[in-house]
Amino acid sequence: MDIPREDQTRQKRLRKLAAGGAGLLALGLVTLGLSRLSPAAPAVERGPLWIETVKRGAMLRQVRGPGTLVPEDIRWISVLSEARVERILVLPGAAVKPETVLLELSNPEIALAASDAALQLKASEAELLDLRVTLQSKRLDQEANAARIQSEYKQARLRADVDEAMSKEGLVSDLTVQLSRVTAQEMSQRDELEKKRLGIEADAVLARLAAQEARVDQVRAVARLKQSQLEGLKVRAGIAGVLQQVPVQVGQRVTPGTNLARVADPARLKAELRIVETQAKDVVIGQDAEVDTRNGVAKGKVVRIDPAVQNGTVTVDVAFPEALPKGARPDLSVDGSIELERLTNVLHVGRPALGQERTQVWMFKLNPGGAEATRVKVSLGRGSASAIEIAGGLAEGDRVILSDTSPWDAHDRIRLH
Repeated sequence: MDIPREDQTRQKRLRKLAAGGAGLLALGLVTLGLSRLSPAAPAVERGPLWIETVKRGAMLRQVRGPGTLVPEDIRWISVLSEARVERILVLPGAAVKPETVLLELSNPEIALAASDAALQLKASEAELLDLRVTLQSKRLDQEANAARIQSEYKQARLRADVDEAMSKEGLVSDLTVQLSRVTAQEMSQRDELEKKRLGIEADAVLARLAAQEARVDQVRAVARLKQSQLEGLKVRAGIAGVLQQVPVQVGQRVTPGTNLARVADPARLKAELRIVETQAKDVVIGQDAEVDTRNGVAKGKVVRIDPAVQNGTVTVDVAFPEALPKGARPDLSVDGSIELERLTNVLHVGRPALGQERTQVWMFKLNPGGAEATRVKVSLGRGSASAIEIAGGLAEGDRVILSDTSPWDAHDRIRLH
């Protein structure tokens, strides 16, 4: 019969406990080591990436935007009064002259009013003529009366002189001499009064004629207005150019102010560029610009900047001092660029997909050999349409990824293959 030994059993138990503890310690050390390991860098295909090299030198700051060519001289032709469209004589696209009739309208009330105004003008002119003849005849009568009184005064004066001479000879009495003097004095006063009356009457004639002429002018102005409304029923182009739009139909009734047609001069075009509002802050009048019309590039100058923002863009007008390339026409879609300034001896690179000027961004810089790229913080400076200044974080010759790298923001490194 075997007898168990207490010391051997105890030793086996201790060895098992030591082995288990060592295993747990090793497992903990392995876990700790694995937790401290960096995550594996993701693999990224190199082909679709946009990679550029940081350069030092001159950089042209530009802003770009799409736009359209529009005429500088545009005339909307509107109706002056309510009317009905009877005929459309010219269709859009036709060349027109200032006197070309585009549409014919009708309004019987305007025709009747114009006829009545013309008759009233004739009547008022006849009244003026009659008044002028009447006043002239009256003035002649007054002048004749004044001449008669002046003649009587001269006769009385002569008689008084003769009586006075004969009185000295004793041929007439003193009473006769005194009567002759009184008569001559009376006729002198009547002559003076008649001359004053003649002058006052002349002023009265001028005043009455001026009042009647003013009334005639008023009636004539009304007649001209009615006649212009009647002539306005024949809608004319007003300027030489090309008829662009006729937004009405035959038989349609139009109210005053309704646009009937649009005429533009195609020889003088300007470009209306739509610049993103964040890039338009540096655009000023007088800057050089280039506009691509698909058939050539035209050089121009900024002549107007819209003070308002519409749909996130600012409208900038560019005028062309020289003739545009062939094929340029109104409403043609174009692309334009505006030169802001020329920078010299600056560190620059192509504009990244994400990142605005004067901000800090994270970019992936390729390591030597180009197999990996490391995430670095880059300070951006002044920007252009296709390039941006590097203010810090990169050096000349560094190669960086300009594509959108936001899917790998959680990684400090990526592998390129």
